[in-house]
Amino acid sequence: MLQIKYGPTTTNCQGISRRGAIRAGVLTAAGLSLADVFRNKAEAATATKDKSVILAWLDGGPSHLESYDPKPESPAEYRGPFRAVATNTPGIQISETLAGQAKLTDKMAILRSIHHDNGDHFAAAHWMLTGRFGSTSANREQVYPSVGSYVARVCGSRLSGIPPYVGLPAAQSIYIYPGYQGAAYLGSTYDPFDVQPNQKYLGHSYSAKIKRPDCLDNFTISDSGRFQGRLGLLDRLDSVHRQLDRSGMMDSMDRYQQQAVDLMLDGRARDAFDMEQEDPKVRERYGPGPWGHYTCMARRLVTAGVRFVTVDMPHWDHHSNIEKGHGSNMRAMDHAVSALIEDLDQRGMLDDVLVLVMGEFSRTPRLNNGQPGIPIPGRDHWGNAISAMLAGGGIRGGQVVGATSSKGEYPIERPLKPGDLLATVYHLLGMDPHRTFQDHSGRPTPLLSEGSAIGEIV
Repeated sequence: MLQIKYGPTTTNCQGISRRGAIRAGVLTAAGLSLADVFRNKAEAATATKDKSVILAWLDGGPSHLESYDPKPESPAEYRGPFRAVATNTPGIQISETLAGQAKLTDKMAILRSIHHDNGDHFAAAHWMLTGRFGSTSANREQVYPSVGSYVARVCGSRLSGIPPYVGLPAAQSIYIYPGYQGAAYLGSTYDPFDVQPNQKYLGHSYSAKIKRPDCLDNFTISDSGRFQGRLGLLDRLDSVHRQLDRSGMMDSMDRYQQQAVDLMLDGRARDAFDMEQEDPKVRERYGPGPWGHYTCMARRLVTAGVRFVTVDMPHWDHHSNIEKGHGSNMRAMDHAVSALIEDLDQRGMLDDVLVLVMGEFSRTPRLNNGQPGIPIPGRDHWGNAISAMLAGGGIRGGQVVGATSSKGEYPIERPLKPGDLLATVYHLLGMDPHRTFQDHSGRPTPLLSEGSAIGEIV
C-alpha cells in the first residue's frame, strides 16, 4: 500500500501517527478503505436503482398507539394520554404527537401489522435490522448482517469517494456499537462509518454543543509549530499530489488505490460531513438538538452520494411515564422527520431517498401502573404489533397497510414480518434478497430467509 509521509511524527486524537495517517485507500483514521469502496462498487453493478435510504432508528421501542396506530375508541387504559388526529389523507389518523407528519401522509406508507412476537430488546433489534431471528439477551453477538451493511456491500456508494454506509452520530442498537447495524460475516469493511463516536447515544434534549465530526479534524488539523506559515494539511496534500503525478507512481498503482488518493485529496468526502456549509435556515427547520442536527446531516450525506444513513434517536424504553417520555420523544422525532420529507420533496429528491422510521418493537397496548418508585403509567415491551413508516423512495404514498385489533394487541389484517419490510427496502434499491454470501462457516446464506416486498406500496 502506498504511504504518503509528511511532517514529524505525532499522534492525533484517534491514536494514529500523523506521519502515517494519509495512506492511499484510507478515508479517515477510523479505518474506512476507499480502495475497498471503489472495488466493491465495481463488483456491485447488479443493483440498478440509484436510490438511498435514511433510517431513523428509535432505539428502545416506540409505542404504536402513541404514533402511527392510535386507538381513539378503545378504553382509556389502552388508548393512552394522546388524541388521534386526522391527516391530509382521508381516512388515515395518527397520534397528535406527529402533527408534522399528519400533513404529509400522502407521501407516506404506514405499516401497522408488523410482528415478530418477541419482547427481548436484543432479539427484537437483531430481527428488525437484519430480517432474521438470531441474537438474544443471552447471546448478544450479531449473527446476520444488517440491512445497511447488505446495502453497502451490494450497492456501494452512489458517488465514488463517499462512504456507502454512515451512522449519525454513531450507529448502534441496545447500547452496542455498531450492534445489529453491523456487517457480521460480510466483514468490517461494511460496518457503518460512525461520524462522532466520542459523543453518541444522544437524547433529543441533549443540550451540550454537538462536536464536529472527528473525520473533519483528521482531514484538516494543522499546527503552526509544525507547518511553516500555518500551512494546513490540505495545502500540503495538493503539493504531494502534484509530485506523485510527476513521478509516475500513480500509474503503477491499482486503479482503485489511485481513485482513493485522488478523491481524498479533492475533499468531496470531507465536505459532505461539514454542517458548517449547510444553510443555517435549513438547519433550523429540522429542530434543535442532536436529532434535528443529524437528520439534516443525513440529507446532506445522501445528496453527496452516501447510500445508507442511520440517524440514532434513542431512549424509548418508557416503562413509566409514557405521556412525558414518549410525548416529548415523538414530537422531536416528528419535527426532524417531517422536515426531512419536506426538504427532500422540495429538492426533487424524495423519489430517490427512502425514509424509514422504526424501532425494535412496540409497547404493551394496556398501560401499566409504572415502575417501582415511579408510579406513573407506562408501557412494557411488545413485539406482537409494531408500526413502521416509509416515505419517498418511489413508494405509493397515502396508504396504511395492515390493521391491528381494536385495542392494538395483534394484527388482524395483512400480518407482516420484519423480512417483509426489509425485502421492500431491497426491492426499492434493485437488490435480490435471494443473493447469497458466505457466512463464517462458509455456507452460502441469502440476504433474507423469509419475506417479500409489500406489493401495495411498491
